[in-house]
Amino acid sequence: MRKTITTEGRYLSIETGIAEPTATTIVERKGLGHPDTLADHLAERLSRAYSHYTVQRFGAVLHHNFDKLALLGGASEVRYGAGRITAPVRVLVNGRAAPVCGGEKIPIEEIVEAEVRAFFSEKLREVSDHLDVAFNITSNSSPGAVLTGDEVPDRTRWFNPRSIDDLRERRVRLSNDTSLGTGWAPENTFESFVRELVNHFSGESEFTLAHSWCGSDVKLMGYWDGDQADIVLCVPQKSRHVGSRAEYIRNTESVLAECHRLAGLRLPGAEARFRLNARDVPEKDELYLTYTGSSIESGDEGVVGRGNRVNGLITPLRPMNLEGANGKNPVYHVGKLYNIAAQRLAKRLHEATDGHAEVHLVSTTGQRLDQPWRILIRLSSPDIEADKVQDLVVETLEGFPALTDELVSDGIVLS
Repeated sequence: MRKTITTEGRYLSIETGIAEPTATTIVERKGLGHPDTLADHLAERLSRAYSHYTVQRFGAVLHHNFDKLALLGGASEVRYGAGRITAPVRVLVNGRAAPVCGGEKIPIEEIVEAEVRAFFSEKLREVSDHLDVAFNITSNSSPGAVLTGDEVPDRTRWFNPRSIDDLRERRVRLSNDTSLGTGWAPENTFESFVRELVNHFSGESEFTLAHSWCGSDVKLMGYWDGDQADIVLCVPQKSRHVGSRAEYIRNTESVLAECHRLAGLRLPGAEARFRLNARDVPEKDELYLTYTGSSIESGDEGVVGRGNRVNGLITPLRPMNLEGANGKNPVYHVGKLYNIAAQRLAKRLHEATDGHAEVHLVSTTGQRLDQPWRILIRLSSPDIEADKVQDLVVETLEGFPALTDELVSDGIVLS
């Protein structure tokens, strides 16, 4: 059943009784040390650092975006029990940021470089002394500033405001782009297991704390049919802590044993098959052995938006979009705000209806942020109270200022 509601510029369509997702699941997750994850998290960190500075100095988040950041892998030599980086990792800081406000210069490069080096010191300490930071930051405004005389178009002041009063979003928040945000809930058991398993090997866990050889550039691709799990998993090892081929192989056996242990806990009664480091050729010493625990040391690249979605997963059989949310301006960039809001709204709708929920928020550039061009809610529950759904939608859209404050404070929190 479809119900369409139009109110205050919002076009809300509610579909009920849609089919529940099939049990068949394909899901991918990239761990904390994967180059794409590193790029995402670094871009978001730069946005927060710039936002903090401008809020403290001027009282508002100034215009910026770092969502085109890229990491270009360096080079390394790896030996059993040793290793070293032979060429630096290049950090391409691509984007835009206001360099001044009211005539006061903002030290963008100093802010960015300090954050880049602090980030790698925390995430990949071995890389922190082997970085080449390239600044490709402009202050060019978007198209639309047509010169017709001596007047200066307002748009040209977006990245060079005379004061924060030149920021249009302080009066009304308008969408920066024609784009969309997508969210769904709930996760199935296998999707949650994939998240937990990758976190277990790429973050701080009892396993990684007890096994210093375990690297963080973990990647998982899984297939689930409701009864059987088939998983391809990559878990690197750090060469300084692996003295021989035999030791490497013993470590892989430890990883596989841990995989089966967790599968027994989280997928009880299901058959789970694991294939670890599928490209290894042990007899030739071609192994997923790295100096830092990440392929960023040896030619691999990372780009914002190519990794996990805002819910932390890559799920091609679920609704998704291709927006890179990390590093976007948290005030009015719909590629960030709509995706986070859609995911949270889907979770609330699932809790309210006890069924599957999908949310799609579609913007039109230059139109009010809190009045999407189209809102599509899809629910498996056949019987819903449209007024309650509408109330949740309105509450979500009215919450963008608070969401901005949260993002400036905490960034996108990926589980």
